[in-house]
Amino acid sequence: MPSFIEIIATALFAIAIVHTFSVPVFARLANRNGPHAGLWHMLAEVEAVFGVWAFILLVAMALLAGADSAVSYLDSRNFTEPAFVFAIMVVSASRPVIELMNTVVRLLARITPVRAELATFFITLSVVPLAGSFITEPAAMTLAALMLRDAYFRRPGQAGFKYMTLGVLFVNISIGGVLTAYAAPPVLMVAHTFGWDSGFMATHFGWRAITAVFVNAGALTLVCRKYLLDGQLGGGEPDRRAPVPAMVTLIHLACLVGIVLGAHHPAVFLAILLMFIGYAHAYERHQNPLLIREGLMVGFFLAGLVVLGGMQKWWLQDLLGGLEPVVLYWGATALTAVTDNAALTYLGSLVEGTSDLWRYMLVAGAVTGGGLTVIANAPNPAGFSILKNFFPDGAISPMKLLLSALLPTAVAAFMFLLPHSFS
Repeated sequence: MPSFIEIIATALFAIAIVHTFSVPVFARLANRNGPHAGLWHMLAEVEAVFGVWAFILLVAMALLAGADSAVSYLDSRNFTEPAFVFAIMVVSASRPVIELMNTVVRLLARITPVRAELATFFITLSVVPLAGSFITEPAAMTLAALMLRDAYFRRPGQAGFKYMTLGVLFVNISIGGVLTAYAAPPVLMVAHTFGWDSGFMATHFGWRAITAVFVNAGALTLVCRKYLLDGQLGGGEPDRRAPVPAMVTLIHLACLVGIVLGAHHPAVFLAILLMFIGYAHAYERHQNPLLIREGLMVGFFLAGLVVLGGMQKWWLQDLLGGLEPVVLYWGATALTAVTDNAALTYLGSLVEGTSDLWRYMLVAGAVTGGGLTVIANAPNPAGFSILKNFFPDGAISPMKLLLSALLPTAVAAFMFLLPHSFS
């Protein structure tokens, strides 16, 4: 039987989910500039949702079980992932890294046998998400979102195009990180327990993910080709500043690689981040404003999810353990929409006596559903934070995001359900 605190935590978790779907309502209230506009604006910040409700949980825990119990629970949580996403987001969003990635995309577009306008859009939604298997998904999300923002999202209107693009981006990031065993949070949480290395991931997940990513990006490019070729979706202004020196770019890349390699050690990647911030300020003329606030808000969101999600084991683990593999696949895909997919796979890894097929279906379902909502995959809040101001009312409708992600999710589902060696 669950404890009273666990029941409260589950109720607050459900309220937080409803809150995320209500963000556009609060945004419209804030835009009316009434006497409570500040409060509505705070409630419209989706990055604050889980942090706020997690704080309420800790207050309730302190009142019901004592402050020591609340502090003890907080100390038992692992906040490495929120801290890592914050660090990688700040570094990967720096001007030298973005310019380097833009250069790579332009070079690839030149050798692609289609018009540059189409090739650039396609590569941004395919190659960049797949790069997440090596530079981690949060870094790939940050880079892709910034590139889309500067090239396409700054133009007012075109909400339909923006939602379709966001749906494909979120799905492709979620499945694009499974070529290795360390880059996707839901894979990282179980790789050691299941005995999966990068060779295993490339063999069993990689080619499926690559195919789905290219199909999704290609289909959207085809649908939007008229607007892309007509220049109706452009909006980026050319950067007339002096180019970034190669040495500055190399130092930024070294910081990025160091943070990726130290992803499991907060003391390491936070130390590198602090050194990076100091260096960036020393050479401020080569920088855009660092995404410190945005990164902190995303970290706050994920930390709140860690606190609230840690109390969901009492129902989620038993639910997963009682499902047959194929049912588990669809169940994991659906559950991922309302809980972080890394938490889902971690709880599944605690179920004893599972088969190889059951484990595959758990992880495949978790990554397939990772684009359906902002809470489904850890990198999603980063993309959400970067792009939300370019949508109507400065907010992204969770329902429209869900609908936009359904077709690319279906493509991913088809690929991961193709016959495999576990059958």
